[in-house]
Amino acid sequence: MRKRGLDEIYALARKNKDVIFIGSDLGYQTLDEFKNELPNQFFMEGISEQNLIGMASGLAQEGKIVYVNTIATFLTRRCFDQLAIDTCAGNHNVRLYANGGGVVYAPLGPTHLAVDDIGLMRTLPNMTIIHPSDAEEMSRAIKASESWQGPIYFRLCRGGETVTSHENIPFEIGKAIELKKPKELVIISNGTMVFRALEVAKKLKAEGITAGVLNVHTVKPLDQKKIKEYILTIPNILTVEEHNVSGGLGSAVAEMIADQLGDSKPAFKRMGFPDCYPDKYGQQDKMIQHYGLNINSIYDEALKLMKRKNL
Repeated sequence: MRKRGLDEIYALARKNKDVIFIGSDLGYQTLDEFKNELPNQFFMEGISEQNLIGMASGLAQEGKIVYVNTIATFLTRRCFDQLAIDTCAGNHNVRLYANGGGVVYAPLGPTHLAVDDIGLMRTLPNMTIIHPSDAEEMSRAIKASESWQGPIYFRLCRGGETVTSHENIPFEIGKAIELKKPKELVIISNGTMVFRALEVAKKLKAEGITAGVLNVHTVKPLDQKKIKEYILTIPNILTVEEHNVSGGLGSAVAEMIADQLGDSKPAFKRMGFPDCYPDKYGQQDKMIQHYGLNINSIYDEALKLMKRKNL
């Protein structure tokens, strides 16, 4: 996913001289072709992320569309004040291309696990948050970002994701994509969890349950129209995300449910990482399984949710 998005940024830069890329601690030979062909649009800032955000915001004030790339925890926690004041207060066209969303970097330990990044970015006015499900969707998201006004946080998963997006379904920032139409239950997810949600829907179908899947690639602005439709018509809603259960996609949906008038609320459950600092090491899939976000755990939780509604 990371390479596909970077290639798309390079393609934008070749067509638009106002597109600028700033890297921080890129891997050896990453984007060498971009650097050699467009040296006035390619910069390496070094490992000083707060300065990186200041540079990017200054260039954006001069009319540039600036894409910055480094690890998610360093772009969010470390740079929060600079993002709030330098970038978001002026609604500047800075695109944060954040590697390692969720627990991609599990082998590197807690300092690299971005399980609170969406929650942090949601609190910033003017910040748009996009979490694509696969490389194809990332490519479409980067294309859409060129004309978008204001800062964007792109949350990257890992390479080799199962492709769940469809070329024939237009990608639009702020518009969720219904991958399966719901009846008894809808699973709202994004990123790596979209594939798992689709697999859970298959398992539920074998039980005679029609479960829908909604890919909410844009967490902010949330597709309130579509989610409100579910709140009013679908009896069970389950959110699943590779993020802390507090502050992310599930919290955004919960806030919508709480804001709806009337007594007929759906049964609702959020699934995500518990409110703690993950303290395990290993691989992404192992971490997901350890914290109960694998396919079988989601399936079990969906059944529990529906039983609760029918009591």
